[in-house]
Parts: sequence; structure tokens; C-alpha cells
Amino acid sequence: MKEAVFIRKNIAKWRAMEVQIGNMSNTSPDKLVDTYAEVNADLAFAQTHYPHSRITEYLNNMAVSLHGELYQRKNEKWSRLLTFWTHEVPTYVYEGRRCILLSLAILLVGAFVGAVSALGGEEFVRSILGDGYVEMTADNIRSGQPFGVYASEESSSMFLGIMFNNVWVSFLYFVMGVFTSIATGYFIFYNGMMVGAFVAYFAQHGLFGPCLLTLFLHGTLELSALVVAGGAGIALGNGWLFPGTYSRIESFKRSAKRGVKILISTTPIFVVAAFIEGFFTRLTEAGDALRLTVIVLSALFILFYYVYLPIHRHRHGTTR
Repeated sequence: MKEAVFIRKNIAKWRAMEVQIGNMSNTSPDKLVDTYAEVNADLAFAQTHYPHSRITEYLNNMAVSLHGELYQRKNEKWSRLLTFWTHEVPTYVYEGRRCILLSLAILLVGAFVGAVSALGGEEFVRSILGDGYVEMTADNIRSGQPFGVYASEESSSMFLGIMFNNVWVSFLYFVMGVFTSIATGYFIFYNGMMVGAFVAYFAQHGLFGPCLLTLFLHGTLELSALVVAGGAGIALGNGWLFPGTYSRIESFKRSAKRGVKILISTTPIFVVAAFIEGFFTRLTEAGDALRLTVIVLSALFILFYYVYLPIHRHRHGTTR
């Protein structure tokens, strides 16, 4: 194809591309990618047939401009993702710290009430954990496998089931805030009672230490994430109940924005906790030192991400 024919055939398209390049900030990434592919195809043809032509230089300049914009957007995308986890979430956690602390307090009170109530009789344990679970656990204790429940399913199935259940529960914690923070508080308290009853039941059978090691092997992450999710729900409810100087709707929107980002941060933690529970907690023969190591590392991560980092971001400023 002669160069003049090549230019005449594509000049309208190139002019449209020039307009697009001049307005790249308002052009979708997908459209820019398509344009970049077209320019490179034309450039390859021109370099092959008209290597020293001005049209080849012209197409090369367009390709360079598009490449620079796409590369910048790609970097911004990853930078934005990194900023979300290292700046935004810690900042919102700091702003919602009182709600998270209240969530922790409610869980601990619930656990205390559950433990004390369980010591008063097995009826309470059955009402909280269910007759089937209590009878199965009693059989496991008699057979010398008190925590056999963790090996009752195939690892992968157990992992997926626990993961989806915990994410769903955390979502309920948050959504209940729409019906005021009291609703979220009730669910946190009830789960706290379940934990307290669970520990007390094993303690009554002389298994207090092994129970704590087994529970907190995955529970350090899982319960911490539930506390954080509960704090997000309480924050959502408080935005509705206590709008302050904002309108009730505006306060609710601000609380929802903060709560959603805090809630999102718990999802990877639930995934890791479910993996530990599905694949590792079942290994009851694992040494106490290994279990304690996992528990300590989990606790250090929670303290770093949800305590130290939010305080650090607050003191040194942050970028949203």
C-alpha cells in the first residue's frame, strides 16, 4: 500500500484518536487500551513499510503518549490499593476506636456471663451450643478426642464453610447497625456467651488449658475480626442515633463509609483464620509450642494493624 493511500484511509481515525489523547482524563481505561492497540498496529505497519516517514514518527508519538497514560493509571491503581490498606483503613479504625473498644467490652462481658451461666448447669450450655453439639462433644471426650469436632469434615470443605460463615456473620454485625447499634451489640453479646459457655464446658471436664490453645489457635484472628466488624456495626448505628452537628442522613452516610472500609479489612483475616481452623486446628497432636507460636504471631498482627498502626497514622498524619 502506498503511503498516501495509507494516510488517506486512516487519517479520520487518527484525528479522532488525537482528540481522545487530548482528553484522556475523561476517557475510560478500556477505551484507551483499545486505542493503544490500534495505534500500535498502525505503527507496526508504518515501521515496516515507511520506516523513515513522518507518519511513522507521528504514530510513534501517539503510542508513547498513550503508553505513558496507561502506565501511570496502572501505577495509580496499585498505589491506591496500597494506600487503602496502609492509610485509609488505619485512619478509619482510629476514628472508630471507641466503637471497636465497646464491641470488645460487650464480647468480654458476654463471655463472662456465658461462662458463669455454664458453671451453673449443662442446661444452659445446651441452650446456647445445642443438644447435638454437646452430646457429640461428650462422646469425643469419653473417647479421648475432646476436640474431634475439628476433624469431623474434610479440610477444604471445612475451610470454605467456616470462611463464608464468618464473613456472613461479620456482615450481619455491620448491617444490624442499620437498626441501631443496640442490635449489633446484642449479636456480639450472644456470640460472647457462646465462647464463654464453650470454654466453661471444657473446663468442667479438666480441659481448660487445651481448650484455650485449641480455641485461640484460630480464634485469635477470628474473634478479633468479629470484634472489629462489631465495632463497624456500632459505628453505623451510632451515626444514625447520634448525628451530632450533622443531619441524621449525612451522619449515617459518613458512618456507613467508615464502617464499610473497616469491615472490608476483616475479610482477609477471616480467610486466614478459616484456613487455620480447617487445616491446622484439627492437628490436635501438634505441640503446644507450635500452637502458642501461631497464637502469639496472630495476636501481634492484630495489635500492630488495629492498635499501633491507627495510632501511628493519627500522630503522623495520613493521606486518603
